[in-house]
Amino acid sequence: MQRHDCLCAAAAYFDDGRFLADLQRRVAFRTESDTGTAPPALGAYLREEMTPALTQLGFECEVIDNPVPGGGPFLIARRVEGAGLPTVLSYGHGDVVSGQDAQWREGLAPWTLTVEGERWYGRGTADNKGQHSINLGALAEVIRARGGRLGYNVTLLLEMGEEAASPGLHEVCAQQAGKLRADLLIACDGPRVSAQRPTLFLGSRGAVNFSLRLRARPRGYHSGNWGGVLANPATVLSHAVATLVDAKGRILVEALRPQGIPAPVREALADIAIGGGADDPALDANWGEPGLSPAERLMAWNTIEVLALGAGSPQRPVNAIPGQAVAHCQLRFVVGTPWRDLAAIVRAHLDAHGFEQVEVQVTLEGAATRLDLANPWVSWARRSIEASTGQRPDLLPNLAGSLPNDVFVDLLGLPTLWVPHSYPACAQHAPNEHLLAPLAREGLQIMAGLYWDLGDAAAHTPWQAASSTAPTSPRF
Repeated sequence: MQRHDCLCAAAAYFDDGRFLADLQRRVAFRTESDTGTAPPALGAYLREEMTPALTQLGFECEVIDNPVPGGGPFLIARRVEGAGLPTVLSYGHGDVVSGQDAQWREGLAPWTLTVEGERWYGRGTADNKGQHSINLGALAEVIRARGGRLGYNVTLLLEMGEEAASPGLHEVCAQQAGKLRADLLIACDGPRVSAQRPTLFLGSRGAVNFSLRLRARPRGYHSGNWGGVLANPATVLSHAVATLVDAKGRILVEALRPQGIPAPVREALADIAIGGGADDPALDANWGEPGLSPAERLMAWNTIEVLALGAGSPQRPVNAIPGQAVAHCQLRFVVGTPWRDLAAIVRAHLDAHGFEQVEVQVTLEGAATRLDLANPWVSWARRSIEASTGQRPDLLPNLAGSLPNDVFVDLLGLPTLWVPHSYPACAQHAPNEHLLAPLAREGLQIMAGLYWDLGDAAAHTPWQAASSTAPTSPRF
């Protein structure tokens, strides 16, 4: 069987309903992980659904308990064809955000896959059950097309806590580093830039969530009796936030601003268009860092966002000066940002502006990653995707959002290639989440092409050389 025949077989897996049947079963598992607990469905998804499917493909599967209390389990599946062969690692997550059952429109439910035209509705269809199902469905077709032998080894890591900030992921990867040793990561998550063209991204922006809080007094006091002589913590905190980011979204803390945009990154983003889809919001032309394109502001720069503000009783205001106020903020950042020092940086900044009484607390953090665009795996992957689709994929140095990619880059030392099969208006994390059928079908062919071409790369090019930043490129 040739490459073209293999891609046709991957499309047939979609066309004859097998992919739909697989995804229907997987969506039915209520695998919510953002509720503060680890429901039994998280382990059931790995043991009852994924382990049997992977065993049929020749994987040896091991479910690992989370070392962090309340965290979901992990699955490490290994398909070893030879100890001396190169290994590709893949990753996905079977957990989802809360179903928000009552908010889905009539005729839809989060735990039932509903097909309406090109839209397949259900929680996890886009994030991430649909995407890792595409990945594994394509791999299965390549294994069959190559007569059961790929020419390389495959390891899959599935976690059940990504939507809860991946508790235990770093610890498990450190403990199981030997089993996860590989030469390359190829995984599927996140959205394409647009539904019309494939996307390849090489990392993700990092994120630090932090809270600013001002506790002025234990309770509120009547605004008529005390207004003008008691400091209002909501007013003070609003001005404190305004020292971090201006009225047009530009970061004012110099230490949290990137030093610039590298020329290769700027070049890669030059033809990337943001928005414009039927369900996309209109961009605000004057928002964010001036002088940058929308793609540069979104993927090559840092932003501070105010996620929530709290003071008094917004639902039922009363005539009282609130006793305290809080602002929940987030820094999204690119590589090179001193994110581990955020608390100290913001503390010094607020002190310098006279806000010593405002508390700073970091609540969540994750690193930024970006594979060198000169890495030969990048050009290899672009050629493979173009050969499968007839389109040059959009290349993003990093996703605008965040993923636990630092585990694979910093801990396991891998070059990372991410191929998303969703699109910006998929409603992930919201009611009416859906997967676009044409993207799923094309995604199966894209992944089949990549897995097919990896076999040729394994046969003709040492992966160790291909994984370096040497100028030579892998062939297929």
